[in-house]
Parts: sequence; structure tokens; C-alpha cells
Amino acid sequence: MFEYFPGNYVWNLGVVATLNSGGLIDEVDRACRPIKELAAQGADVGTREFMASWAAVAEDLASQAAADEAAGHTRTAGQKYQRATNYLAQAERMQSAKSPDRKAFYQRLLDLQQKTFDLIDPDTTRVAIPFEGALLPAYFKKASDSPAPVIILWNGLDSTKEHMYASGFAHEMAARGIHTLMVDCPGSGEALRFHDLKSRVETEDWAAACVDYLLTREDVVTGKIGLVGWSLGGYYAPRAAAFEKRLALCVAWGANHDWGAVQKRRLEREGENPVPHYWDHVLWVWGEDDLDTFIKKAEAVNLDGVVEHITVPFLICHGENDRQIPLHYAHRSYEQAVNSPRRDLRIFTPAEGGAEHIGLDHFAHVQTYIADWILDVLQG
Repeated sequence: MFEYFPGNYVWNLGVVATLNSGGLIDEVDRACRPIKELAAQGADVGTREFMASWAAVAEDLASQAAADEAAGHTRTAGQKYQRATNYLAQAERMQSAKSPDRKAFYQRLLDLQQKTFDLIDPDTTRVAIPFEGALLPAYFKKASDSPAPVIILWNGLDSTKEHMYASGFAHEMAARGIHTLMVDCPGSGEALRFHDLKSRVETEDWAAACVDYLLTREDVVTGKIGLVGWSLGGYYAPRAAAFEKRLALCVAWGANHDWGAVQKRRLEREGENPVPHYWDHVLWVWGEDDLDTFIKKAEAVNLDGVVEHITVPFLICHGENDRQIPLHYAHRSYEQAVNSPRRDLRIFTPAEGGAEHIGLDHFAHVQTYIADWILDVLQG
């Protein structure tokens, strides 16, 4: 994996994710260069400076985009608004859950993201999924005006629907004639920041809400609704597919088979964290006040006895060099999914790329593999 900040895995992961989601190396370098020395002090130190430096580049881009828009150069403006959104989204992800500016930064990137849709991607629209008296904010990427299959895409512990959009996965789906619904699950994105929805073990609850919403749309083929989850979504999605039987397929994009055990490893400083201020972040996501209670609760975030209930095609993708989630969990999910009519395991190696967590080191390689697998299953 490209390491701009030697020895700082968490910051490097943000850089690589940005570059593989449409960021330009010159702009990323301008954002990173002023904070390069801070990175040597660890992932938690300097995250406010990280935000300030990346936001400065993003706001410069947004100003350029506004001038382009005023001049009638809408495509150029939309591209700049998208890159600005990408930079703000990655920097906001790095902040402490207690940061007083976090909501304001997130609202700013939401506004910039909408500018992108308005100017260059009208086929992507903002939607809201009713859920237990609240809403799950989401983006719907339309492949065509005709009824088509749809993939529900879920994020993980710290990503957002803006990260999902920037990744380009929905565009790959649209190119294959498949809609995408990108959802901020409880515990992430707007659902957490503005609706105070926390994560839970029973992810089938919000899967049902997503399917209910899609069944109200005339542009969806109702028998061809699939579910993909990356990172912690590699637990969320298989759990949901095991018990929400209206789904047609499932992809674990990172085999998070026993996330509770991973938390205990992190207490022992084994494996890498995905974000700075890690324990504050997970307590925020799961709605707990103390670490002991959270660790006990996390024991149930486990797919043992669950994936056996998956009765649809099931793909497990994992990086051989994933430093967050042990590789053997991919094999465990595969071995236990005995009732899936088609179960596939794909391990990405360092030689080909995509070997890091959810393939962030070579995102396009992993994404297109998943997209082609989905197309094959739906056509079959």
C-alpha cells in the first residue's frame, strides 16, 4: 500500500482511499505536506490539523467550482465539487467523536455533494428510508428509467454514503444496468450524526426497511434486490441476508465474521485501527458509555450460527494483507455458509493488488470483480 506517512497506518489508509476514489495526487499532496511531521506522532495526534489542511484544499476547490459554475462551465464545476466533497469526507472521518465542529463539516460536505449531483449526475438523487420513526439517509443511483435490479450498499464503522459514492461502485453497477441504493446505516453518516441512530446486532431490521422502501419504487425489479456491505458491513450484510429473505444475493466485502473478537484483539493492541480516537468512535457508533459494556455487547457481533441461514448466492471478498480483519475469518464465513446455493471466496493478493482492508490499495480491481459477480448472478 502507498504510504505517504511512514508508519501511520490510519492516516495512510485515508490517503489511499482518497486517491482511489477520485482524488488527485497533487491536491492530496498539498493537503498532506503541511502535516507530514505531525503524522510521526501517531494517528490520534494532529487530527484537527489534518482537518484544517484538507479543508483548506477542499474550500479552494469549492471556490474554483463556484467560479466555473458562474461562467457556465458546469462539468468542470461538478468535478471540482466532487473532489472537494471527497477530501472533506475523508478528513471528517478522522475527527474525534467529541469534536465540536464535526456536524458543521459534515453538513458542508453534504451541500457540496448535492452540487455534484445537480451539475453532473442527475441520475443520483437523495432519498430517505423510513426506519423506526426516523430516517436512513441514502443516495439512489439510477441505471435507467426502466425497471432494473438494485444493489443495496452498506458502509462500515466509519465510512459514509459519500465515501460509497466517491468509490465509483455505483457507476460500475449502472454501467451493468443495475441501480444502487447507498445507505447510511445506523451508527454511520447522517443516520448517526443528525438522527442519533446507533448500530445494533440485528441488522436485518434496517435491511427490511431498505427492501420495503425499494418495493415502493416502480423502477425496481422486485425479485432482484441484492445486498453488499464493506468493512463492518461484512458483518452487517451477511447477518441481514440470513434473516431477510427478500434479498436475492449477498456480498461480504471484507469478512467481518467475528468483529467482537477483533475488538478484544485491539484491546491487546493487535491489528490496526481504522480511525483515530478509536474507542471514542466505537462507543459513539454503538451508543455505549463505557468500554467494558461495549466489549460485552460486541461479543454478539459474530456470524457463527448465522451464515448457515443464508440461502442466496454469497460472495466473500478479502485482502490477503488485511491488517484490520484476520484472513481466517473469510474462510470461516465460507465454510459455514453451507446452505447458500452458490458460495464464492475471493482472496486478493499483494501481487495483484486489493490485498489491504476492503481492497483500498487497489479499489477498482476489487470493485469490478464484485460488480461482475453480481451481474453473473442476476443474469443467471
